Amino acid sequence: MKRFQGYVLGLVVVLALAGCSSHRHHGMGGEGKSDAYWQKGQQDMAALIDRTVKDQEKAGHVKSIVGEIVTELKASREQERAGHRRLYELSANYAATPEEFTKVLDDANNIRMQSSTKILLLRFRMKDLMTAEEWKALSDQMLAYSSRYKHSEAAPKAGY
Repeated sequence: MKRFQGYVLGLVVVLALAGCSSHRHHGMGGEGKSDAYWQKGQQDMAALIDRTVKDQEKAGHVKSIVGEIVTELKASREQERAGHRRLYELSANYAATPEEFTKVLDDANNIRMQSSTKILLLRFRMKDLMTAEEWKALSDQMLAYSSRYKHSEAAPKAGY
């Protein structure tokens, strides 16, 4: 039983450290992302939309959905940080049980899945507003934009 608890604790520590180290984007490391970071991304995305979607009313709706996606990403980021803080607190607590760690991890996974589902639904709302040609053009521009911030030599991701 002690060996099992040691494995669980070791796994939790590795997962917590891996999760904390994997969110470095666009040279903006450190604690959290500032509002300027999110605003810059949203402005860059708006410029891509303006170049791609010629109908200004439709472009406005698409930008509004992008704003909702950014809001969800920010909220998700904060929830993830809160989960990591909880894992650190449990790790410092000598009496913490494996079940307590598992609950925090389960909660984090559920929150992540809910956020991913919401973003996916928003993505489809955005796609439904656009023609196939506009969607392809926007996706291609986003891919080119994101490749400027590539962190490894791995193949670029496809589309949005």
